[in-house]
Amino acid sequence: MTVIVNPAAGRGKARLLLADLEVRLSMVIQNTHRIISWQIVETARPGDATRIAREAVAAGANIVVAAGGDGTIGEVANGLMGSQVPLAILPLGTGNDFAHSIGLGGDFDKAINNLVEGVPIAIDVGRTQGRYFVNVAGCGFDAVVAKRVNRGFRRLRGTAAYVAAVLKTLPSFRAAAIKLTLDDQVIETRAMLCSVANARYYGGGMKIAPDALLTDGMFDICLLKEVSKLEFVRAFPRVFKGTHLTHPAVQMFRSKSVKIESDRPLPVLVDGEVVGTTPAEFEMIPGGLNLIGPYIDPYDHEDHEEMEFG
Repeated sequence: MTVIVNPAAGRGKARLLLADLEVRLSMVIQNTHRIISWQIVETARPGDATRIAREAVAAGANIVVAAGGDGTIGEVANGLMGSQVPLAILPLGTGNDFAHSIGLGGDFDKAINNLVEGVPIAIDVGRTQGRYFVNVAGCGFDAVVAKRVNRGFRRLRGTAAYVAAVLKTLPSFRAAAIKLTLDDQVIETRAMLCSVANARYYGGGMKIAPDALLTDGMFDICLLKEVSKLEFVRAFPRVFKGTHLTHPAVQMFRSKSVKIESDRPLPVLVDGEVVGTTPAEFEMIPGGLNLIGPYIDPYDHEDHEEMEFG
C-alpha cells in the first residue's frame, strides 16, 4: 500500500495529521491480523501525486491511497489509469466532495478502516484537456470561483470559502453564449455555467448533480442559463440540497460525450483545478478505474447522505 499525502491539503491540516496517520494506520492493519506493508510519500508540487502513483504501480503496489482533497484524488487517479491497481481515499481536503459522493464524507476514522475493509468497485472516469477526472468538470462561473478559492481565504475552508468566492466573483462575471453538443443533441444559449458531473458533489458541498452515479457510464450535465445577479444570489443556496433542479434557469442532461464552445474563452474546471479554457470536449470512460469504496448493502433502504454506486 502506497499512501500519497499532499501535506498542504486542507490549508495544512494534512501536515498536522501525518504522525497520527501513521499510528492509526498501523493499528487498523494490526487489528485485521493481515500482513500489509505500506509507505507514506509526501508531495511537494503539483503533478507529484500522478508521478508517485505511476511509480507505485510500477513497483507492484496493490493499492494506492490519495490522502488529500479532490485535487490530490484527481492527480492520483491520473497516475493509476491503465492499471488495475485500485484507488483508496483519505479525505484531508477542505471540501472532500468526492469523498462525500462515495460515502466517506470527512470521516477520517471511517476512511482509514475502509482501506482494509472496503470493496473494489469499477467506477467511470471522464477525460478532457488530456486529463482524466473522477468527480466534476465544467466551465464558466464555477471555474472562476474555484480559481479564486484555490488562491485561498484566511480562516475560511470548504463551503464558507466557496460562498465567499461566489460573492466576490459575481459582481464582475457575465454570462457567455455557448454551444453545447451532447452526443447527437445541440443546445445554444447564454449561460452562467455548465457542469459535467461524474459524481454528485463539488464546490465544498454543492449537490450539483443529485442523480449522478459513478457506474452508469453517463455524465450528468447541469446547465445554468443566464440569470440576473439578484436572482442568482436568491437561488444559489438551493444547490447545497440539490433542489436547484426545479429552477426554470436550470436544465439537466445526460450523455456519454460533451463538447462546449463559447463566444469567449471560459476557464475549464477539472476535479477542483482550472486546467485550460473552452472549447473543451469531455469523454466518458465506463468502468475505467477501480476504487476501494465503503460497502453499501443493496437491501439497506436507509436514507444515506452519500450516493449509491448504482
